[in-house]
Amino acid sequence: MQKAVARLEELEHGFSIHAHITKSGFESDRYIVNSLIHMYSSCGDIGSARKVFDGMTDRNSVSWNSMLDGYAKCGDMDSARALFDSMPERDVVSWSSLIDGYVKSGEHREAMALFDRMRYIGPKANEVTMVSVLCACAHLGALEQGKIMHRYLVENKLPMTLMLQTSLLDMYAKCGAIDEALAVFDAVPLNKTDVLIWNAIIGGLATHGFAEDALRLFDEMQRTRIKPDEITYLCLLSACAHGGLVHEAWHFFECLDKHGMAPKTEHYACMVDVLARAGRLEEAYQFLGQIPTEQTASMLGALLNGCVNHRRLDIAEIIGRKLIELDPDHDGRYIGLSNIYSVGKRWDDAKVMRAVMEQRGVKKSPGFSSVEIARTVHRFIAHDKTHPSSEEIYVMLNFIVNQVRPDADQKDEDCFLYNLEDV
Repeated sequence: MQKAVARLEELEHGFSIHAHITKSGFESDRYIVNSLIHMYSSCGDIGSARKVFDGMTDRNSVSWNSMLDGYAKCGDMDSARALFDSMPERDVVSWSSLIDGYVKSGEHREAMALFDRMRYIGPKANEVTMVSVLCACAHLGALEQGKIMHRYLVENKLPMTLMLQTSLLDMYAKCGAIDEALAVFDAVPLNKTDVLIWNAIIGGLATHGFAEDALRLFDEMQRTRIKPDEITYLCLLSACAHGGLVHEAWHFFECLDKHGMAPKTEHYACMVDVLARAGRLEEAYQFLGQIPTEQTASMLGALLNGCVNHRRLDIAEIIGRKLIELDPDHDGRYIGLSNIYSVGKRWDDAKVMRAVMEQRGVKKSPGFSSVEIARTVHRFIAHDKTHPSSEEIYVMLNFIVNQVRPDADQKDEDCFLYNLEDV
């Protein structure tokens, strides 16, 4: 709310400046008009920015790029692409703005496709371009594409700035290539590091279960006298959750207050996750009730996962119902509670929950998986047979299923009923 008010106040001030420019006869000054486009775009008034842009008789690359960047920052990627395609000339700023817009809008495939086009017909990429492209690779889990981007950096002799090294490290970590991530980190002199690259490597180790290594690096970070921030402690709590380090988690959680940082929603959710994964469900439930902020789906979901994994279906049912109250239009909430009933052999309740979901008109969103083969990321949904190689894919899938199928004498199959992605 405060940000919205501040932006509104800035916009009102901007209107006053625009009116003064008009009265003073400076509307023909291209530098001033370009600044107006940037000002309106920064305040989120893309309509006024476009009016100023359309009223220009003498546009230059800054004019086009300011308008393009405005659309991209507002998330209007259709208008951004239309403007990009109509530009008389495109420089590295134009390409980078559109690629970054696609990344920030979650359209990572479009970002990669545009970068491929840029490599063939556009200018050489710069640091801004490559940070966005590496981010797209990270979100897609496209390790081979990420390695190609790494080679592009080397072959084109782009300066390996700390920002680029951090993005490269983050890409490798998110793609599961921890050794490569550590190699990037080790190549940075300790006196050149900042909190961002430390957070990236600690978070990467935490995500992949290397809890002790993450904590060891944090000790090293403190010896370099780099001050940890809220993200650092979030990464440390994540490491403790994956490593079952409850005592250490409490220590880091308390450090937030000691260092003048108020815990955010994410910290509370991570602390719940630490306790729930460790099987300390009563403690997690009590902690959840003492949180001064509103309970969120991430907090409740963390406890729910722990309850299911440790077979505390009594608490799981309570949390499952709270999740439905919190997010009644989310299909996963109903499916999660239905699966809980199924695990407890409460078949009638499971059936009722599915019926309630149908009565309320909540549709199940198809889940999808991605796999990178020969530098191409393939996306699949359940029972998908649209891929040209679907016959071969299903033959291999059946082979894998038969290899990992539980022994015939394994009676406890209820653990396969609960899908954590539905939470």
